[in-house]
Amino acid sequence: MNITRENIDALNAVVKVDIAKEDYSDKVEKILSDYRKTANIPGFRKGHVPMGMVKKQYGKAVLVDEVNKLLQDALNKYLTEEKLDVLGQPLPKAQEGIDWDAEAFSFEFELGLTPEFDVELKGKDPITQYNIVADDKMIDEQIDNIKKQYGKLIPQDVVEEDSEITGTYKNEEKEIENTVTLTLDKFKGKANPKKFIGAKVGDVITLKTKGLYDDDHDLMHALKVSHDDVHDLDIEVTFTISEINKREAADLDQELFDKLFADGSVKSVTDLKDKIKEDAEKQFTQQADQKLLNDVTEYLVENTKFDLPAEFLQKWIQTAGEKPLDDAAAKEEYEKSEKSMRYQLIEGKLIADNNIQITMDDIKDHAKTMIKAQMAQFGQMNPSDEELEGIAARVLGNQDEARRISEQIVSQRLLNVYKEKANLEVKEVTYENFVKEVYGDK
Repeated sequence: MNITRENIDALNAVVKVDIAKEDYSDKVEKILSDYRKTANIPGFRKGHVPMGMVKKQYGKAVLVDEVNKLLQDALNKYLTEEKLDVLGQPLPKAQEGIDWDAEAFSFEFELGLTPEFDVELKGKDPITQYNIVADDKMIDEQIDNIKKQYGKLIPQDVVEEDSEITGTYKNEEKEIENTVTLTLDKFKGKANPKKFIGAKVGDVITLKTKGLYDDDHDLMHALKVSHDDVHDLDIEVTFTISEINKREAADLDQELFDKLFADGSVKSVTDLKDKIKEDAEKQFTQQADQKLLNDVTEYLVENTKFDLPAEFLQKWIQTAGEKPLDDAAAKEEYEKSEKSMRYQLIEGKLIADNNIQITMDDIKDHAKTMIKAQMAQFGQMNPSDEELEGIAARVLGNQDEARRISEQIVSQRLLNVYKEKANLEVKEVTYENFVKEVYGDK
């Protein structure tokens, strides 16, 4: 067998594989001999069928199968030994009908080669790295929410502005009947809250759904209707009041602190504020890190210049899916996926340049950390190592889950590289201002 390569340019090559008779003949003969021992052909005892008849009936199929196996094995071995970094998969060049009666065969494959390029993290213009802080306003609002959540409900005779009202929305035509507890500040405008003020248990309030809430999702949950049905919903509903309460805020005392933090770490309002700030800023760090990852990714894709073997990749896309695509569809698909392909190459380069390696132990440790955090949310604070090992083994038995965790670790290590080497400008903001700046003032 002989394999040669012709480099068309820096991004494209053609590999030619020549297969001679001695490469496949022994294997073909052995398979046909095995067939002869088991073949059931009328008029002959098993194992006594003439070899000529076996070759006539099975020879060509066995030959084609063995040549194809040889071809794939030889091509894969060649790519590995030559350390050729290819994109997609080798594409067989079209050739007119193969003469399988010949003794020697030649096949050609097109290759799309990975471009050579460098990644420069230190750009001229700095990328913003947000440091999101929990300000006094946010902390005070969180404390108010805690006081309400753990406060006492006091029954009321009539609805007041700060009442919690339980009742049932109804509309017979749309088959709506849903019991909810609401507060008047959730309604849009002032007209609808006014209808409730002074109302008593048993009273029925008639409301129009259009403009009832600021957000359609609030209306969807209140009426228990589908996402599709809630948009442009313009009907009348009734709300029958079944219960009226006022929530008396809980005292900020040790009893409340211990309910919130069973480990006894909070002894005062100052401790509580510090704890709220610490927990909030941990969550903010995750959002800020994701924003930084997105921004650096965008910067790298826009500023790392290299060519791709576009024509080859479009040919490959035509045959890579479950259904073949025509030229126009393949071109459209390539244009949609080009940015993703570029980032995958850039990411691979960064992983290699920074010697980022993920071991099975890394994946297992990450999985156990995630599992431990999830168990803590349900009050299981100190699971045993044996318990964690067992759950981790079940989780990582799912290949998709193992791959997802591996990708999370890679992202975290790349983030560390960006923080160390990229041109970043730290900007401290409150969460409210972060949302306004990043997502717009909503």
